[in-house]
Amino acid sequence: MKQLIACCGLDCEQCEARIATLNDDNNLRKKVAKEWGEMNQMEFQPEWINCMGCRTEGCKTYYCSDLCKIRHCVMEKGYNTCGDCEKMRTCNTLGELAANAPHVFDNLKSE
Repeated sequence: MKQLIACCGLDCEQCEARIATLNDDNNLRKKVAKEWGEMNQMEFQPEWINCMGCRTEGCKTYYCSDLCKIRHCVMEKGYNTCGDCEKMRTCNTLGELAANAPHVFDNLKSE
């Protein structure tokens, strides 16, 4: 499995927060903060949008490091991703994400 597949199955290589970090793009940080704020019904600051990837060394966004229930669950269980969990397909928390991003299950399949 690629290291840039997040605990939840999202592809960090495609994540605009990571792209903004790599390119030091403050306009993209503002865009991501606005979108994530609307999506999560909370305020996001552009300065929180710094991330090198969920499972890589380096900075994480405030959401990923502190608020992501999926990432915290995976780490507590000592897994690499949700793909290591036998309850992956029936997990309500992952299911909420997968409802909007069904490709996460394909990303989580083990090689």
